[in-house]
Amino acid sequence: MQDSSNNRINRPLKIALRVFAITLTIAGVVLFLVKSSTLSNDKVEQEYVAQGANRIENGIHVRTGLIEGEGLMEVVYNCTNCHTAQIIIQNRMNAEAWATTIDWMQETQNLWDLGENEDIIINYLVTNYPVKPKGRRVNLVDVEWYELDE
Repeated sequence: MQDSSNNRINRPLKIALRVFAITLTIAGVVLFLVKSSTLSNDKVEQEYVAQGANRIENGIHVRTGLIEGEGLMEVVYNCTNCHTAQIIIQNRMNAEAWATTIDWMQETQNLWDLGENEDIIINYLVTNYPVKPKGRRVNLVDVEWYELDE
């Protein structure tokens, strides 16, 4: 039979070992869940690409709504990482204005150096989204005006 003072010394050691074992078990479960989550996200990404993330229908890039044309994928890969394609579609500019806008994004928004892609992107933008010569809104036409009763 063991001495009671020996049991008192071993008891804190047993508790510490149990706490350590529980901590290792929890860490293992958390690591497993994080790794499983990463794998499932990779699978989702692969499935998304396999299902046609860059599919074109009726001349339109389905995911972004951009017009199919030379330089489309450079625009998708470089521009829509930071903002929606709708910003591109609504901001119709000439080549000089696009170059100035790109310079501004590089100076203030952390846009990386586009290198050779810059000319490809600008050419795509001015070809597919040229400046439209009109004012703030289209003039009203064929409106039947009526007088207000006082």
